[in-house]
Amino acid sequence: MIPADLSRAVAQAVRRAVEGGEFAAGVPERVVVERTRPGGVGEYASPVALQVAKGARLDPREVARVLAGRLLADEPGIRDVEITGPGFLNFSLVPISAAQLVHEVRGAGLRYGFTDGAELRGSVVRAAVRRIQESQGTPDGPVPRVAPVARRDGDVVAVYGADAAAWAMLCVPARETPSFTSGLLVQDESSEFFRVRYAHARARALGRNAAGLGFGAEPGPVEETGLLRLLGEYPLVLEAAAHHQAPERLTRHLVAVADALLDFQHRVLPKGDEKPSAAHRARLALAEAAGTVLAGGLALLGIDAPDFL
Repeated sequence: MIPADLSRAVAQAVRRAVEGGEFAAGVPERVVVERTRPGGVGEYASPVALQVAKGARLDPREVARVLAGRLLADEPGIRDVEITGPGFLNFSLVPISAAQLVHEVRGAGLRYGFTDGAELRGSVVRAAVRRIQESQGTPDGPVPRVAPVARRDGDVVAVYGADAAAWAMLCVPARETPSFTSGLLVQDESSEFFRVRYAHARARALGRNAAGLGFGAEPGPVEETGLLRLLGEYPLVLEAAAHHQAPERLTRHLVAVADALLDFQHRVLPKGDEKPSAAHRARLALAEAAGTVLAGGLALLGIDAPDFL
């Protein structure tokens, strides 16, 4: 089970419990599941039991117990469910294979993570929020109140370029005034904006270099768990960014993906006289999947993802 499947599984558990007469409540169209905060229980958490219990006038912990029982019985991809606080559900998942996750990303392409279904900064932030919300099937959701660019920063598009200016405006919460510094123009890995676009370009370059060595990508077992985890969490990040109207959640995740990919890239291609192997093909597939996530995320932010940088 990938994390995005968890949200759907929990929604289905609510629906089955209502249909089975275990409690009478409305079934939410979408269940928010987010990464557990540091020090929390399990890997992912959801407040859905509190939401359902409020409408049904029930004890949230009782609703949580019903849902936990159903999920453990019906979803083999869920290893454990714990109930904490007033009724939060905390999940631990059975690890997904690298091949399965990479297949998911490659199959969906730039739409991986999507759910089927006037003032400068305001226009940039609201456009990004709309694109993210549309990716989750909520195009008519509310948009945040946005703090404007400070007058002292002047014409930021002219100074920094449209993409760098957009990044600066989107990487902090909408109500905070964005910061514009010369770091936006730096072309090295000290800049988060540069690292995200550079990592995408490196993913593309790895594919070109591999083709020159006579091999291509093929999903398979990979030893890199950090990058796999980040790719698996990307759909949940999009859902949370749409729900909270917070594109900065997406920028933070793209930086994490970029950093993990830049660390991983050195193990993708054969070295010296080494011959391409199944391991190299699997690593290349993972790197290309990471590049796809970076390109898709940047597109939602309205920022170009260059193939060469």
